[in-house]
Amino acid sequence: MTSRSKTLLLCEGAVAVALAVALSYLKIDVGAQGGSLNFAMVPIILFAVHAGGVGWGLLAGFVFGTLKYFIGEGFAINLGSFILDYSVAYAAVGLAGLLRRKDGNSPANYLLGALLGCLARFIIHFISGLTIYAEYFADTYLGVGGLSIFTYSALYNGFYMLFNTIAAVILCPLIGIALEKAKLQSK
Repeated sequence: MTSRSKTLLLCEGAVAVALAVALSYLKIDVGAQGGSLNFAMVPIILFAVHAGGVGWGLLAGFVFGTLKYFIGEGFAINLGSFILDYSVAYAAVGLAGLLRRKDGNSPANYLLGALLGCLARFIIHFISGLTIYAEYFADTYLGVGGLSIFTYSALYNGFYMLFNTIAAVILCPLIGIALEKAKLQSK
C-alpha cells in the first residue's frame, strides 16, 4: 500500500468518524435507562465495507467510540464499562469490513456488513451487561418477572440495538450503492 493510499484511507476514516460523532447527537431515546436510536454506526459501516476493510474499520470504530464517551455524554460505572461499552463495542462495528470486496461491493455486502457490525456491537454490550453490570442487577431487578441477568442483558441491549440495526440495514445498502457508483465514475 502506498503512502498516498494510506493517507487517503486515513482521511476517509476521519470523515467517517466525524460524521458518526455528528450523527450521534441526533438521537431518539428508546430506553428508560439508556439506549437510543441514532445513525452513528452507518458511517463506520460504510467506511469499513467501502474502503477501509476490517483493520481500518476497527480503528475508526475504536476512535469514534472513545470520542463518543468523552464528548457525547458518555456514562460508565468503571474503566471496564468505558472500555467495553464505548471503545470495544464501536470497534466491533468495524468488523463490517470483513465483507469488503476490492473488486466492488454489492448491496448485499453492505447489508451483511451492517448485520455483522451491529451483531458484534450487541455481543460486546451483552457481555458488559453480564460481567460489569451484573453486580447492580441483583439490587435493582432481582425477582422482576423472574428475570435472570442473562435475560435482562439480552432484552435491555437487544431492545435499543434492534432499532439501530434496522436503521443500519436499511441505510447502508442504499448509501453503499451510491458510493460504488461514485467509485466507478471516478475511474
